This record gives sequence, C-alpha cells and structure tokens, in this order.
Amino acid sequence: MPVDARPLAIAVMGPTASGKTAFAVDLARQCGGEIVSVDSALVYRGLDIGAAKPDARERAGVPHHLLDIREPWQPYSAAEFAGDARLAIDGIVARGRLPVLAGGTGLYFQALLRGLAAMPEADPVLREAIAAEAGQRGWAALHEELARVDPAAAARIRPGDAQRIQRALEVYRLSGRPISAWQRDPPPPRLPLRVLKLVLAPVDRAVLHARIARRFDAMLVAGFLDEVRALRARPALRAHPRPLDLPALRAVGYRQAWEHLDGATDAAAFRDRAVHATRQLAKRQLTWLRGELDARWFDPERDGGQLRQAVACFLARPAGLHQRAVV
Repeated sequence: MPVDARPLAIAVMGPTASGKTAFAVDLARQCGGEIVSVDSALVYRGLDIGAAKPDARERAGVPHHLLDIREPWQPYSAAEFAGDARLAIDGIVARGRLPVLAGGTGLYFQALLRGLAAMPEADPVLREAIAAEAGQRGWAALHEELARVDPAAAARIRPGDAQRIQRALEVYRLSGRPISAWQRDPPPPRLPLRVLKLVLAPVDRAVLHARIARRFDAMLVAGFLDEVRALRARPALRAHPRPLDLPALRAVGYRQAWEHLDGATDAAAFRDRAVHATRQLAKRQLTWLRGELDARWFDPERDGGQLRQAVACFLARPAGLHQRAVV
C-alpha cells in the first residue's frame, strides 16, 4: 500500500466560545506549528475584543496568519481567503512547520479544504447598486427576487442573510447564470495536505450557552463598547450610508452594540440580544460541523486525554501534549 506523503495539517474547528483558540495556541507551541485563522471576523482591523481575536499573550511565540488584513469597510470573499490561506500554508510547510487551521467559519473551511467553484469576480459598483435597492425595498424583497431567478439558492439562503443574497444576485446579474449552477461546477483541486479535523464542542448545550454568556460579559468588562465607539468614529464608517450592511459589522455582537449606541436598546436588552445572536451563531456552526463526516468530536472539558492522544497518533509522536484548562 503506497504511503501518503502529503504534508500534515490539523484543523481545530468548533462553535464560538468552545475553546478553539486556547487549544490551537497550545498545539502550535508544542508541535512547532503556525496558526492560520479560519475566521471571517478576524480578518478585519479593529474587530478585536468582540471578535475574540487572539491577544498579544496568545500570539507570543506562535506566528498567526490572516489576522488584520482588511479594513472593516473592505470586502473579502471566501475565494480570496482560500488563496491567501494556501499561500500562508505553503510558506509554513516550506519552513518545516505544522499548519494549524483554527476557526469556526464553515464557508472558509470549505473554500480552503475542498475548493469553491469558479464564478464571476465581485463587482463593487453592482454590489453598491444591490445594497441601494435593499435600502429601498428591503432584503426580504430581494430574497423573493432571488427565489424567482434561482430557487435552489433561495432555498438555502435565509431571507435575512444580506451578504449571501447580495452575492447570489450579483452573480446572476453579471453572468445571467444562477449561482447554484456555478456551484455545481467541478471545484478546483483540493488542498494537498493530510488534515486531521478536530471539533471542540461541549456535549451539553447548556455548558456552551453558559460559556457564551460568560465570555460576552468578559468582553464588556474589557471595553467592547469602547471598541465599537472607536469603529463608529472612523471616517470611512461614519460616511458609509449603510454601515450595518457591511460583513464586518454583521459579526455577532457588533451589530447589536452599534444599534445600542444608536439608542435602540438599553444595556440589559443589548446584552441579551448579543448573547442570543451568539447562541444562534453557535447553533448554525454546529449544524455545519455535523456535515463534516471525517471530523473527530471532543468535549474540551471532558475529553482532554483522548484529544491529546488523537493528535499524538496523527503526528506519530508520544502522547505528551500538555493539558491546559479551556477558558
């Protein structure tokens, strides 16, 4: 039987607040790794506290890639991410180090590991026109339009998912071909690595919910609202006609904070809405992760020994990874 000589990589996946960052940092430190962020919020500068971006202590001694590479008003697609991530991974492998792919954005993982079908490039002018239509008619009306021209895509995209509605209509208007047809085309070659997929997820959903609430309260203490005030003060965002339509500000917590600072909610309602939105994100992430049939699932608080053993077996090293409490 031929030996699989592809370079190794480890994907650390899971819902938000499951402890991915702490585990990925420890793993990279102990195994000579570098972290490639697979998170659609962490690419944006200025989204730090609310996005749970790794801090200086976590980054110390561990190179991190694809953090802070765009301004909050700049577009960044899954296809762009896949290209940038592959370049980062090539460099990590060339240095003889282990790529650790850490994050919770399913579309980014799909784009990187399995590839995306080729389709028309983003058109800023058309995107702005579609956003302007949404401002007049509402995203629900544009979702109805999408259902007429691409029923398959509309069935998958929620009526409130502005980013995906916009992209689907953009592709159709640019090419005359539904995005669902483009997506059925054969994708580019898969990532040429042997990847161990680890899913960190508490078995008890109540535990995850408690972690989400605890982490959000810690973010508030750390100055999350001041971070959002600083974003609101940036000229490019102040001048934007619909800042909450930007992908960066649709990140959970940021939209709710922005609306709170607009006076739409009091402090208690803001916290409740943000925690609820984060729980909904975790639910969507778990739904996606269940489709990753080759992933191995571990409860980060109960399965530390099995998790370390899985990594050690994959890397063909003794099972000596240091156990660290997940916070």
